[in-house]
Amino acid sequence: MKIKLIASDMDDTLLNNNREISPRNEAAIKKAIESGIVFTLASGRMYCSMQPYAQKLGLDVPLVSYNGALVKGALSGKVYVNSPLKLQTALDLLQYVKENGHYVQVYMGDKLYVKEENEYSRMYAKISGIQAVAIGEEIYSIKEAPNKLLLMTAAENFEATWKDVEEKFKGRVDVTSSKDNYLELMEPGVNKWQAVKSLAESFGIKPEEIMCIGDSNNDLSMIKNAGIGVAVANAKPQVQKYAKMVTASNDNDGVALAIENILTAQINVPE
Repeated sequence: MKIKLIASDMDDTLLNNNREISPRNEAAIKKAIESGIVFTLASGRMYCSMQPYAQKLGLDVPLVSYNGALVKGALSGKVYVNSPLKLQTALDLLQYVKENGHYVQVYMGDKLYVKEENEYSRMYAKISGIQAVAIGEEIYSIKEAPNKLLLMTAAENFEATWKDVEEKFKGRVDVTSSKDNYLELMEPGVNKWQAVKSLAESFGIKPEEIMCIGDSNNDLSMIKNAGIGVAVANAKPQVQKYAKMVTASNDNDGVALAIENILTAQINVPE
């Protein structure tokens, strides 16, 4: 069975530690596209934060942003999937955040909103290239359903906060993470795999013909379910556990190595 679609996470997977796409990764992706493979990005990032990288790679496909809550054409801007958090759920979560003194980021209309600028928002801006809009107390009474909420905690409180949110909002929100202090709050059933699978179906591609590459908890859904799930060497242990292949790290062209292996293996494989 040939791989016909490749979906790669961005941070700590495709991007190196300087948040760049290495020349080898870029070359391998372009070679895959030239061979007829569909290549897309699947990230927890905002759509607007993904676009510069998609443009660098010359991608003309839907991008999976916000962990699958928004799937939107890289060039066309056409919306294929839009699954925001229910507004009431978001408001209840924001009240919980306020009562517990947590820092939160709200994503609406592909813009990032925070209560006020602080070390967390500045760190996120450095990573994503997106400047937050500070709106004070209005953050707790939004009027629009957000694509997702991102709650940041100190490392020592991370697991306890994750468990508390899951218990208090059971059935109303799916919780995942992309970094050790990022709790990503999504509409139930929204994840990267569902978005990637839906995208593949639009191309007539089966799940077993998909390769997904990632490093963190928000990549687990696609690593577990893809025909070939690939973990980079710097991936979390639980991600490596479910991967069919472990490639080199994000700082050592792991994505390129995985793609090159697949392209070599498929040279003489019949359709």
